[in-house]
Amino acid sequence: MKEKLRVGIIGCGGIAHSHMRAYLKMEDVEIVGGADIVPGKARAFLDEFGLKDVPDFNSHEALLEKVQMDAVSVCTYNTTHRVCSVDAMQAGLDVLCEKPMSVTLEEAVEMTRVSKKTGKILSIGFQPRYDPDMIMVRDLVRSGVLGDIYYVQTGGGRRRGIPGGTFIRKDLAGVGCLADIGCYGLDMALNAIGYPKPLTVSAYSSDRFGTNPKYCSEADAFTVDDFSVALIRLEGDICMDFRMSWAMHMDTMGDTLFLGTDAGLKVKSPRLGEPWGGAWDGTIGPVYLYTDINGNHVETSVPLKAQPFDRFYAKVRAFVDAAKTGGAAPIPASQILYNQAIIDGILRSSQSHREVEIQIPEI
Repeated sequence: MKEKLRVGIIGCGGIAHSHMRAYLKMEDVEIVGGADIVPGKARAFLDEFGLKDVPDFNSHEALLEKVQMDAVSVCTYNTTHRVCSVDAMQAGLDVLCEKPMSVTLEEAVEMTRVSKKTGKILSIGFQPRYDPDMIMVRDLVRSGVLGDIYYVQTGGGRRRGIPGGTFIRKDLAGVGCLADIGCYGLDMALNAIGYPKPLTVSAYSSDRFGTNPKYCSEADAFTVDDFSVALIRLEGDICMDFRMSWAMHMDTMGDTLFLGTDAGLKVKSPRLGEPWGGAWDGTIGPVYLYTDINGNHVETSVPLKAQPFDRFYAKVRAFVDAAKTGGAAPIPASQILYNQAIIDGILRSSQSHREVEIQIPEI
């Protein structure tokens, strides 16, 4: 086991600060470099955390070439996740890549293949998985108490929650609300039922709020989706009903539902009433189990942990532990490949106005 894991950070914007704060809490991690394509941004980022002797670079290529590292966090905008992650793995480094994994299915396939070929870790940044209540829901679904699961509804959505900057530009983000918070809703449900392979998607997407100055201050720059719904067929004869929104005239797009032959589980949307609430990017709302006992319809409230928990630290810590011990990726690309395939399918279906097949090649 390495005494200290030498880590570099590629992309020094907003989310990189969460990575840095987590790493700096770990005595067995050393930050050895930072890179950002905006001149001076990496230097300012490192100085902000008192790392004045740590070198900065204006490209991830220069960082990979000039600094001895064991691992990197990829915190760049979505359309560069593939190239930064692939280059790092080919340079012999383990990678913690922020969500979404990529923009297209083809990119996700390449990233997964490179991880397999090089033997390097590629873990994708879904910190909600580490929330104690999310784990409770996952374990409850997997316990078998629901019987055979045949239908899942997920998604969430904000009443108002359109971000700005790189999130709303197709050339940088590639995808809008689907990539920002939609991937969380998909991961919550898919992880609970064991990530079955997606087969087909029939979807609708729009940008009616993002392109309207009444709702978005950067409407002129808005070129991605702000709303999506989809019907997804999964292996095992499971149907998934997915809904996601950055903005709408409604408090929620609906709760998450798991319908089984023996019982049903409802996970209510979190933080309802808050403009930015309703997305599965952290906590969950109340949980209820529905079943029949002695011929009676029974509704059981499932207790939540309801305690503060640093999900982001847990995510980064799991990655560090795997990198130091040579363990498996905590949130493996082989799973999130299916998540990305669904996002890719939603985009293709909404653009073509028809159902599309999802074909995932062998890795």
